[in-house]
Amino acid sequence: MNFKLALAALSVLAGPAVAANAAPRTAAHNVVLVHGAWADGSSWSKVIRLLQDAGLHVTAVQNSLSTLAEADADARRAIAAQDGPTVLVGHSWSGTIVSDVGDDPKVSALVYVAARAPAAGEDFLALQATFPNTPARAGIVTAADGTTTLSQPAFLADFANGVPRREALVLFAVQGPTKASLFAERTTATAWQSKPAYYAVSKQDRTIDPTFEAFLAKRMNADTITLDAGHLSLVTHPEEIARLIIRAAKGNN
Repeated sequence: MNFKLALAALSVLAGPAVAANAAPRTAAHNVVLVHGAWADGSSWSKVIRLLQDAGLHVTAVQNSLSTLAEADADARRAIAAQDGPTVLVGHSWSGTIVSDVGDDPKVSALVYVAARAPAAGEDFLALQATFPNTPARAGIVTAADGTTTLSQPAFLADFANGVPRREALVLFAVQGPTKASLFAERTTATAWQSKPAYYAVSKQDRTIDPTFEAFLAKRMNADTITLDAGHLSLVTHPEEIARLIIRAAKGNN
């Protein structure tokens, strides 16, 4: 496996992130959650209840999964509706959105859950290719209109590994068709260089390689937890994910 591109990115980008994340942290009352590819906002349901019980105001974005510009606009609309400091949280592909719109002045902290975390203009697919491939990708089905879904076997075994079958079948039924072109789009901002970042690595992830997640977390100098979970840790480990978000909302390291 060739780690040269990954190591180069780490050496270039780690310095600014360390300095930014050492800055004083701001407490937030609001949380905006963004779902990833092949999902919808209901994937956050268990986490939402816990955050609401903790007294936080929570909004789950229904990400269009069509173009990065549209997905960014979906998140920006939700952030604009908040009444003050806001924690922006992304799962999986929507870490792209967090990195791209998280520089909004209302955003006080960023939380990545088994998520992408690109830098501005970065060829993220090339970076990802320096790490092991994952089984879920073999289950991608592309329709004539360029949208993708995951086959049921891949969804259950690889995307939702660790989720009880009946619950995983419900998530499969509501998966959001995702434009294939979306994965290659590049961001114009690197919010994690200027905002406190938190990351939940999924040790049993079969959709994004866990070592890649750990690399991304280290690159941004994120406050990191590692869970014995598959890609959908927000479903199987909602308490741990909620605690991480609450820590970000309190402005704690």
